[in-house]
Amino acid sequence: MSLSAQPPASGESFVLSASLANARHLSSLLRAVHFQDHATCFATASGLRVTVEDAKCIQANAFIQAEIFQEFAVQEESVVFRINLSVLLDCLTIFGTSSLPGTSTTLRMCYRGYGYPLMLSLEEGGVVTVCKINTQEPEELLDFDFCSTRVVNKIILQSEGLREAFAELDMTSEVLQITMSPDKPYFRLSTFGNAGSAHLDYPRDSDLMEAFHCNQTQTNRYKISLLKPSTKALALSCKVSIRTDAQGFLSLQYMIRNEDGQICFVEYYCCPDEDISEAEL
Repeated sequence: MSLSAQPPASGESFVLSASLANARHLSSLLRAVHFQDHATCFATASGLRVTVEDAKCIQANAFIQAEIFQEFAVQEESVVFRINLSVLLDCLTIFGTSSLPGTSTTLRMCYRGYGYPLMLSLEEGGVVTVCKINTQEPEELLDFDFCSTRVVNKIILQSEGLREAFAELDMTSEVLQITMSPDKPYFRLSTFGNAGSAHLDYPRDSDLMEAFHCNQTQTNRYKISLLKPSTKALALSCKVSIRTDAQGFLSLQYMIRNEDGQICFVEYYCCPDEDISEAEL
């Protein structure tokens, strides 16, 4: 990464150029998927997707729609590059993580294409800083193929309900067991920690339940160490969609409303814990 005081020349051609009136809209979403140092960025005409993976078991995606940006232009069908997410976040928050009332950090982001750095121009209070972050060859990512036709069970909860659950459940447990069923207990979260077993049930007519579409009873376990990073997105969100497919793969989609009332999404995919036998469930 390099820093300078000169913004990108307007005459240069870029395959990706974007501007934001408030860089915090981007940095807050990226922090919600920041559990590994590197991320893969995908830009299309519809917006920007930033993907982070760990151990081929969990994948997080932050979606920032083109409408969130004041300017968003992609000159190719898709633009893909890998970047150090830790460095990107350091640059986006170079003026601090919170601004004084009435002030914000504006952002202009440019990328000339394969082999070139991602250029950020940040301005706050008349001070301009330009960062150039080296990009890398993108790696092949997991395809969870979570299309709607493969979804077996789906519920939508107000995030408040899930935040309370994560606060109450015993996090010394190695796994979180999720039961989804068209019959009782409908939606149950279970842990098996040092203090014993704990269960938290949500009736389908709960005030926290916004939608309930369960076709069959499923019980799956997921390593809590893999799910913990998703609590960053949970803390920012107002609603969460919880989906499972026939193999027990889990999708957690968080709806996040920024300071300007605009909606963005962060989605986590997680593999079920294969070490658990059917007899243990």
